[in-house]
Amino acid sequence: MKDAFFIINPISGKGLKDNIIAELEKQGFRYGLTRYAGHAEKLARECAEPIVFAVGGDGTVNEVGRGLLGSDKVLGILPCGSGDGLARCLGISHRITRAISLAENGRQLPLDVGYINGKPFFSVCGVGFDADVSKRFAESGRRGVITYIEEAYKLWRTFKPAQFSISIDGRQWSQEAVLITVGNSNQWGNEAKVTPHADISDGILDITVLDMFHNIELPHLATMLMVGNCDASSRVHCYRGKSIVIERETDGAVHFDGDWFITGRRIEIDIHPAELKVLAP
Repeated sequence: MKDAFFIINPISGKGLKDNIIAELEKQGFRYGLTRYAGHAEKLARECAEPIVFAVGGDGTVNEVGRGLLGSDKVLGILPCGSGDGLARCLGISHRITRAISLAENGRQLPLDVGYINGKPFFSVCGVGFDADVSKRFAESGRRGVITYIEEAYKLWRTFKPAQFSISIDGRQWSQEAVLITVGNSNQWGNEAKVTPHADISDGILDITVLDMFHNIELPHLATMLMVGNCDASSRVHCYRGKSIVIERETDGAVHFDGDWFITGRRIEIDIHPAELKVLAP
C-alpha cells in the first residue's frame, strides 16, 4: 500500500474527476469520494495513511485539514476548485501528475492554523463584502469564477460599507470598511492576493482592511490585487497580529476557506502556530 490517501470532492470546481481517479488507480493509490458535507473530515480522520490529499478546492482542503488536526498525518493538496487559494500560495501545480508526485517528493512544511469563532481555517477568513459574496455564491448553486464575479457585481450595485470596531493584539479603533480579510495564506484564490505578504509558517496573521472607494477606482484596485501590491493603495490598510477581535452592528455572514456561516456581532480570530504539516513543491 502506498503512503498517501486521496479524498476526492466529486462536485468541486468543474465536477467530474474521472481523469484524476484513472491516474490514482494507475499509480496504485487508495482514494475515497465524499458523499456529504463533513464526509472529507471523517475520511481524513479514519484513514491509515500518513499523508492525506484533499482533491478539490479550499473548502475540501478545510474539511480534510480539520480531520488531520491532533494527528501526525500530513496534508496534501491536489487543487481542482474554483479558487484554490492555499494551493496557489504554496505553488502547487494544477497538473494532476505533478500534484500527485508530491506524495513522494514533496517538502513537509509547518502550517499555521487560524481560528474564527472556534472554526479552523488554513487560507483566509473575513467579514464584509467578500463574506456576503461567499454566501450568495454558495446559495446560487453554481460553481466557477464567473459565477463569483456575477454575484459580486450584483451585490456591489446596492452595497454600503459597515461600521466595525477592530482590535489587533490590544490595539483598538473603529472605522467604516468594505471588508476585513484575515490571511494565513496570501490570497482569496485565483491569484487575487488580498493579504500579499502572508506566510503560512510565521505564526502571525495578516489583516487587510479596505475603505469604501469610487467605481472608477475598481480597475486599478483589481489590477493591484492581482499583481500582489494592493497594500500600495491608499484605500487599503494592512496590519499583522496574532489575536484579532472584530465587532459589528448586526449579526451576519463571515467566510473561511471558501465557505461561510452566520455568526454574531463579535468575531474572534487567532492563530495556532505549526499545528499541521502540509506538502509543497
